[in-house]
Amino acid sequence: MSDQHDYGHTPQSFETLAIHAGQTADPATGAVVPPIYQVSTYKQDGVGGLRGGYEYSRSANPTRTALEQNLAALEGGRNAFAFASGMAAEDCLLRTLLVPGDHVVIPNDAYGGTFRLFARVAERWGVQWSVADTSDPAAVRAALRDRTKAVWVETPSNPLLGISDITMLAEIAHGAGARLVVDNTFASPYLQQPLALGADIVVHSTTKYMGGHSDVVGGALIVNEAELAAEVAFHQNAMGAVAGPFDSWLVMRGTKTLAVRMERHSENATRVAEMLTAHAGVSQVYYPGLPSHPGHETAAKQMRAFGGMVSFRVAGGEEAAVRVCNSTHLFTLGESLGGVESLIEHPARMTHASAAGSALEVPADLIRLSVGIESVEDLLADLRQALDTALT
Repeated sequence: MSDQHDYGHTPQSFETLAIHAGQTADPATGAVVPPIYQVSTYKQDGVGGLRGGYEYSRSANPTRTALEQNLAALEGGRNAFAFASGMAAEDCLLRTLLVPGDHVVIPNDAYGGTFRLFARVAERWGVQWSVADTSDPAAVRAALRDRTKAVWVETPSNPLLGISDITMLAEIAHGAGARLVVDNTFASPYLQQPLALGADIVVHSTTKYMGGHSDVVGGALIVNEAELAAEVAFHQNAMGAVAGPFDSWLVMRGTKTLAVRMERHSENATRVAEMLTAHAGVSQVYYPGLPSHPGHETAAKQMRAFGGMVSFRVAGGEEAAVRVCNSTHLFTLGESLGGVESLIEHPARMTHASAAGSALEVPADLIRLSVGIESVEDLLADLRQALDTALT
């Protein structure tokens, strides 16, 4: 568990915090980048005399501490916890918040791995869950039960880019004695800070935009409430799915450039969404930056820009969508998202296959893009030729 620290006498901008929060120069050498403490245990100064509070790297590691301080600062939270993956972070949170018989409201448009965790893991442990359209506050209110302990939200959502009003949902959850959990992976803290909008817990797959280079797997939880932070810290240590030192270092390397990358991702994605909207082979485009998007006004209110994720449906149906995915050259066919390179995938057969046949099943003709930071003209040309190739 790592508390957020003050970095100077005046508030720091996001860009400055991204580079300096948790990044104290190494006292031994003056290294400006925190070292990778690839160590499992630490010499104690007498029995029970822990040097700097470190005894065993499952409990704490200086490289992970630096990352956690950085993440807390970027999300405007007091405490951050770094995990081995986004799913490890979610699992730890569920077991911290819930006991058998408790209930969670989950979105009808959520990451397939999150759905699988609830439907095939937590449910066996006695956790109840129900689905609601979290873009509709009335639907969320109607889904609440006496033992609802959490409302789980993705905004923007995966893969249909739905937008939920964080402030309104926080009021609804708190009125029912529940906590609001916001998966902020698609937005990143540069574009959106859920804690400032009333959320209780922020979840990240740091694999995505935080790392930003498709070379690390990680997750994070960020909270403000001291008692909750202590409970998360206990469960993190007890269960042990912590971020390793090298993975922590890689995510820190990524957060330094998060602001400039998210600006470029958002600019490129806007151009891609506009091109797809005008293409005859595309039947629907999902991007909150488009004025036609039903959540556009809410997104504009709570986000700095609209992010790098775009989804669209192909007029020719599922097989045409698969052909498009197989016809790009710059957009790499692959799962995950948030790297500097552009990716394309078919959610129904890839990231969201676990949701088939459920209330979270995605359209079979849907394609999801993670728009990278390459030349946007090159990306547009690649998509046009893929659509033309697949639909002729």
